[in-house]
Amino acid sequence: MSRCRQCKIEVLDETERCPLCGTVLEPTVEVENMYPDIRVRSRKLVFISRLYLFLAVVTEIVLVNICMLSEVQSLVYIIGGLVLLFGYIVIRYAILGTSGYVAKTVVLTIIAVIMLVAVDFFVGYNGWSVNYVFPSGILLIDVGIVLCMLINRKNWQSYLMVQIFMVLCSGVAIILSLVQIITAPMVSVVALNVSIILLLGTVIIGGRRARVELKRRFHI
Repeated sequence: MSRCRQCKIEVLDETERCPLCGTVLEPTVEVENMYPDIRVRSRKLVFISRLYLFLAVVTEIVLVNICMLSEVQSLVYIIGGLVLLFGYIVIRYAILGTSGYVAKTVVLTIIAVIMLVAVDFFVGYNGWSVNYVFPSGILLIDVGIVLCMLINRKNWQSYLMVQIFMVLCSGVAIILSLVQIITAPMVSVVALNVSIILLLGTVIIGGRRARVELKRRFHI
């Protein structure tokens, strides 16, 4: 930081002359790193993600060896590997990724549902993943959308596409129930109703802003 005797102003930039009168500035306070060095933080996070990946691989190797050398079931290292993989995805995508909060929530929820479906198959498939986890994931995303709309009230209409996507996912759940893949459709029906009500409420209450957003998205 420097000071100009003529103009009586403080100059924060690293310059030798006053930008107003051209007088040589007098240094007052030594300022270093006026702006935060984002690269340092990014490098730390990348290092943490690599360290986690290394520890996850080591942990998975240990679990595989334990299962092979003992009577422990192979499900231990399979489920453990899925959990460790999801943790790495969270670090790389949710923390290091540049996507918005809604996109991160949707993607991570979908990945979590897929992994839980895989776990259900590995343990003998009892149907709990498609009957309850899948529609519960839809409801969770709907709640997240509502919270984001309340927080970001100035740009609430930007969440319309996610709402439409949730209605489509709920429709998939209903189709799965019609073909008897989902045998307990209650949660799926609730998820469909909530998704439709949320979309209709946004369009009806939003009025012109909602219609403009739909026209802009679908080019109509």
